[in-house]
Amino acid sequence: MTIRLHNTLARAKAEFAPLDAENVRMYVCGPTVYDVAHIGNARPVIVFDVLYRLLRHVYGEGSVTYVRNITDVDDKIIKASEETGEAIGDFTRRTTDQFHTDMAALGALEPDEEPRATDHIPEMLELIRDLLDKKHAYAADGHVLFDVTSMADYGRLSGHNRDELIAGARVEVAPYKKDPADFVLWKPSSDGQPGWESPWGFGRPGWHLECSAMSSKYLGRSFDIHGGGQDLIFPHHENEIAQSRCAHPDESFANVWMHNGYLMVEGEKMSKSLGNFITVQDLLAEHHGETIRLAMLKTHYRQPINWTADGLEQSKVDLDKWYKALLRTRDANVQPAPDRVAPPQIVDALEDDLNTPLAISRLHEIASNLNINIDANRQAQIQRYSADLISGAYLLGFLRDKPDDWFWWQPRTTPMGEDEAIGLIKERMDRQQAEVDDIEAHIEARNAARANKDFAEADRIRDALAADGIVLEDGTGGTTWRRG
Repeated sequence: MTIRLHNTLARAKAEFAPLDAENVRMYVCGPTVYDVAHIGNARPVIVFDVLYRLLRHVYGEGSVTYVRNITDVDDKIIKASEETGEAIGDFTRRTTDQFHTDMAALGALEPDEEPRATDHIPEMLELIRDLLDKKHAYAADGHVLFDVTSMADYGRLSGHNRDELIAGARVEVAPYKKDPADFVLWKPSSDGQPGWESPWGFGRPGWHLECSAMSSKYLGRSFDIHGGGQDLIFPHHENEIAQSRCAHPDESFANVWMHNGYLMVEGEKMSKSLGNFITVQDLLAEHHGETIRLAMLKTHYRQPINWTADGLEQSKVDLDKWYKALLRTRDANVQPAPDRVAPPQIVDALEDDLNTPLAISRLHEIASNLNINIDANRQAQIQRYSADLISGAYLLGFLRDKPDDWFWWQPRTTPMGEDEAIGLIKERMDRQQAEVDDIEAHIEARNAARANKDFAEADRIRDALAADGIVLEDGTGGTTWRRG
């Protein structure tokens, strides 16, 4: 089966045919780093991480280029920097570092390229000059603006005409605009604001311009996939198409446009005023990153997601079952092969427009089959299903921990320094060893009771261990134990 993706521009699902199968190219709009990431910001990162993994699986790791930008110059960033009193460079470095830390905890692979807007001002100036030369832009009052009336099919991505787009969006009304829908390519910067010299005065780029310039530099003027949240369809992606296609009319820009749905929290729109604004940092203090990731991927990416505490708890239960199956594999003396090709039923589900709910249900089936075969002590089937579970889960970004580490993980509510982290690791190792010592002491006591024919005491010890999830197995070589 080939990959089929829903293209927002075509409003249909179609077979994906890359421009070059040896260099599949994808651009996803990254964060504007004016604050720490919230759970809505995490959704496109997780969704397109799964697509990145799928593309690498199908076309080869060296045949996919994934670009996700960092917007580090923006009015919101300027305002936040002023409020904190930090220099804007220090501010954006701090928030960018936190974004990287949070997304890594959610299991997201790093993109192949992560350009920052402030490093690509020359490319943006060149794009503006192209648009001016082709009469698609004009300079006015220190600004350079895109002339939307110069593009016949402006609004094609969102499916609305110009008047409808203006009525449904917040457009800046300004006397220097020829048309209310015209958008900024370059704006003046005042003293103390970040800016660069240009033919139109000291200033900074418009947000939409940044992504067009950076995607073109790293992926070419025509590439395969452009992704982002549904909220970016208009105006951001609509305006990207306008400026890129008008500057380079012989190029297609992005062939496939993909957008993930909105996120609600307990049935309501997330907002600070409602008290339901959830940052990724907040979630990671209480939940493992894989739990958050699974709760996110249980909903198909194009559907709106209702983020709930119950959903997180159920995702933790589901992951416990998968990790417990791997623990039982180890106890059955089977070494799974992690480099096995992902099972076709998982790949098929993801190739059908990233059907992650179906892929997750099939992982549940694999885990159930694994447990059945462990109970029956079928070594060959155990090997097969354990490899399928690991490789299939990896394609979705799960089962990255060792099972012991998963079950020892504890939520944290405060940031951890290096010394504290080292202390916690030592404490965890000491606790694990103490648990092993206690189990073995109980086994010795049980063996002594059996030797003294005190079978009631021996049974009591066995039952007490079983209540704690420890299963004893008596054999010719002595008594061994495993977690049940």
